[in-house]
Amino acid sequence: MFMGEYHHNLDTKGRLIIPAKFRNQMGDKIIFTRGMEGCIFGYSEEEWKKIEAKLAKLPLTKRNVRKFTRLFYSGAMESEFDKQGRVNLTTTLKEHAELEKECVIVGVSNRIEIWSQRRWDDFTDDADENYDDIAEDLDDIEL
Repeated sequence: MFMGEYHHNLDTKGRLIIPAKFRNQMGDKIIFTRGMEGCIFGYSEEEWKKIEAKLAKLPLTKRNVRKFTRLFYSGAMESEFDKQGRVNLTTTLKEHAELEKECVIVGVSNRIEIWSQRRWDDFTDDADENYDDIAEDLDDIEL
């Protein structure tokens, strides 16, 4: 399970350090793709296979299924960690997440997310302000 929040900068070559705690759980490869709310999702190979199986069951006759899967898969890339634990991200993904320098890497259960510092701050400001209301909407999970 991935959890926690880490702050790292893109280096001059556009590489990003993934925290050792996350690398150890990922294995040799990580698969990145477009995430929601303007972040990047990162999955282990095992988790990626589960997602592929779920997406394969969606009906291609639905326009939104086709749109979503096109964007989800066209933005996807495999990456391996270099000796310093860094990954290269495609220009498409960096533009999607508006990554420039300061990044936030967040563990979210079965995946990691990569956010620009600005977008993460905007997201957390809004979510913190509405945390109780958000939790109330989830009352059926009984935390």
